[in-house]
Amino acid sequence: MRLAELSERSGVPTATVKYYLREGLLPAGRRVSATQAEYDEGHLRRLRLVRAQVATLLTELGWSTTLELGELSPVHRSLVASVATLVRLGYPCDIGYLSRQARIMEQAAVHDLDEMETYPSEAEQVEKAVASAVLDEPLLMSPRRLAQSEESARRYGL
Repeated sequence: MRLAELSERSGVPTATVKYYLREGLLPAGRRVSATQAEYDEGHLRRLRLVRAQVATLLTELGWSTTLELGELSPVHRSLVASVATLVRLGYPCDIGYLSRQARIMEQAAVHDLDEMETYPSEAEQVEKAVASAVLDEPLLMSPRRLAQSEESARRYGL
């Protein structure tokens, strides 16, 4: 099938399929000309699997706004890309695990907004939101990595 049909049958927009192909998250199709390729049922299954896993996760979490934005959101695309990479590498991508991790991040989001609301003016709240958007990822991930290191040492003596 051509790219347009793959997109239609999988429910994944053409631009997103092209992104997955560029990033190596979906294997290249069989070349039929310099500018066209054909895709098979394996491509369709992979797209449906990854899309369904992410949709199931968001539904389970009750994150309807995120689910409605779907493919339009860069963060959604990043999540799908991560799931696709794990699947491609042969690591199981269990919804239970993803859900537990997402719930921890949900608590962090509540904390972030609670903290932002302590700033007296709207301008200061906006500044805090922008600063957090840029700096919170390393702020959250660094302690996680340190905690993993500590827990590994405790469990395995490393």
